[in-house]
Amino acid sequence: MSISGKCIKLGDNINTDFIISGRYKFAITDMKELAKHIMEDIDPDFPKKIIPGKSIIAAGNNFGMGSSREQAPLVIKEAGITAVLSPQFARIFFRNSFNIGLALIETDTSKIDEEDELEIDLDKGVVRNLTKNINLKINPLPRFMQDLLAEGGIVNYYKKYGELKI
Repeated sequence: MSISGKCIKLGDNINTDFIISGRYKFAITDMKELAKHIMEDIDPDFPKKIIPGKSIIAAGNNFGMGSSREQAPLVIKEAGITAVLSPQFARIFFRNSFNIGLALIETDTSKIDEEDELEIDLDKGVVRNLTKNINLKINPLPRFMQDLLAEGGIVNYYKKYGELKI
């Protein structure tokens, strides 16, 4: 499985309240509308940077920390982000993301800059930075996790197969 897109760069410690502020999370229930406010508190222009289906976030350490809002990965996916790269993710955020079909890739993001063109090969365990002509190693995702991504999350996977084939 491969994912490609243009990078939107973020720093360390992006918590779920940065991903979607509580002032919107409790006032807006429509995910499409909520996605219009993604990362608004750290970058008001963030939604304008997104190319739906062709944007990848490259963040620093500890992405998804905090209150573990279950809406946070949904908002990222609904906004059109195809994957998030970070050296380390908050564990609950990590699990929630795969459950809804959002790819999270643990890798060194220090050599990735804003607008770099990236290609992620989940089978080979590599992120290719096409802009800089460098490869970054990742731990290949287990087949089951790739299957969750391919099906759009655990609910769709279960509907298709009727069981979890781990």
